[in-house]
This record gives sequence, structure tokens and C-alpha cells, in this order.
Amino acid sequence: GAVEAIEYMKSRLVDSNAARIGQIESGDMTVVGVNAYQNGEASPLTSGDDTIMTVDPKTEAEQIERLTRWRNARDAQAVTDALRDLRTAALDGSNIMPPSIAAAKAGVTTGEWGDVLRQAFGQYRGPTGVSGTPSNRTEGLDEIRDQVAAVSDRLGRKLTFLMGKPGLDGHSNGAEQIATRARDCGMEISYEGIRLTPDEIITAARDGAVHVIGLSILSGSHMPLMEELMAKLRAAELSHIPVIVGGIIPDDDAQKLRAMGIARIYTPKDFELNRIMFDIVALADPGPDGIAAQ
Repeated sequence: GAVEAIEYMKSRLVDSNAARIGQIESGDMTVVGVNAYQNGEASPLTSGDDTIMTVDPKTEAEQIERLTRWRNARDAQAVTDALRDLRTAALDGSNIMPPSIAAAKAGVTTGEWGDVLRQAFGQYRGPTGVSGTPSNRTEGLDEIRDQVAAVSDRLGRKLTFLMGKPGLDGHSNGAEQIATRARDCGMEISYEGIRLTPDEIITAARDGAVHVIGLSILSGSHMPLMEELMAKLRAAELSHIPVIVGGIIPDDDAQKLRAMGIARIYTPKDFELNRIMFDIVALADPGPDGIAAQ
């Protein structure tokens, strides 16, 4: 069926990219600025005033205020009736366009409209392309696999790594490759795909009893997202779980993230995935040489 076809294509894309990353790591493929000719002019992606787009908190507050004013000025009964009719149409299979138009004229917001449809139809989460079954790749992984096995023995169960993708960006290649490599190194992985909320990540960490949390954020919202997530980890009494973060993160922000308690920070120049794997193992290791024991 269509779902199986999408899952197949996504898994093949992930496998193909994994092979490409392996060639870059080995030097068989040259990528200028990554594994060759790394020194050069400062990249506008990682330096300068326009490094990443960030939203001024004042702008956010102003937009929320405008939204609140809009909602307060509406005919509340008309909004309620429009949302009721939309929900009824969604549930009984009727054409949702007429009630959607009525909702728009009543002043219903897109968020309210979407919430009704999610309640009726559920929410689609695309396939990650990352299966739980290790690939046949073994080259260069023996040492890491041995360390994963040793640490798992000390932990009393398989080292478990949660790959989270908070925020709204859909650039998931990096997250998929980290999860894939962790799996191939012998770790138990948890990766549910893009656009997870901090609350969903906290729940996954608790339910999966994970040893390390890895987060990929390419939206430029790493500061507010990490502030929220670290606060919620503390509230959930899960702050003992080490957190690593990857993204386009300026040096100033990296210092602030470390001050929050982020254990490791990776940027696009960190293309050697095995180095990240060794870091994950060290962070989870409860032995005398492991960071988790210190």
C-alpha cells in the first residue's frame, strides 16, 4: 500500500545517506569544507550577526497579545457553533469545506481549526526510515561495539539512547544518521521522528529509561527549546540523564547551553559520527572511567 511504499522509500533514503556519510568519514568522498579544506573564510551559517534567524521575545509577546485581542473581540457563540459543526462534519465524513469557511468567517484561528481535525482524524507522523534492526555495516565499529557491550554490562541492560527532534524544522538527515549509527554500534535506540514537543521527549525518556538524550535542532530555536526541556527534565527528576545537542549553534550560544548543563554540543563540522558515539558511551558509563560516575 501507499504507507508501505513511503516507509520503503524513506528507509532507502536513510540507508543511502548512511553510505554517503561513511564515505565522507573514510575519505573516499571529498566534501570541501567538511573533510577537506576546512580552513577558509568564516561561514555566514556559523558566524556574524545574521548567523541564524531568532525571534525577539518582544515580537512573540506582541503576537500573542494580538491573538488574545482577536479572540476576545469575536462572537464566542459563533466560534463555538462553527467548531462544533466542523467536528461533526469531520466525524461523520461530510465535506469539511463548508464548515471550514463558516469557521473562518466566525474568526476561528488556524490552530483551533487544526486541533478539531487532529481530534477527529489523529495526527500523521511520517516514517523515520530508521529501523531497530542493525545494518550489515561493521567497518570501523568494532571498538565502539565492544565499549557499548562493556558499558551495557555495567549498566545491567543495553545502553539506551534517545534521539529527539524538537521544534518545527523538518531537516531530519542528521538525526536519522545519529540514530542509525547508534543502532549499528549496538545501542538500543528510541527515535520517533520530527517535531516532538519537550513534553513528548520527557515522556519518551522516562518510559524508555534512557541513559543519554540526543537532540537535533536546526530551526535556530535551540536556546528557548533547551531552556524549556532542561527545566522540565529537572521537574520530572530526570536531570541525571546527560543531554547532547547538535545544530547550527554559535559559540556564544554554546557557552550558554553548557552553563545550562548540556553535556556535549555538535555543529556541522562534527561529521565524524563515531566520535559522537564514543561520547555517548562515555556519558552513559557508570564505571570509574565513565563520565556518568563522576
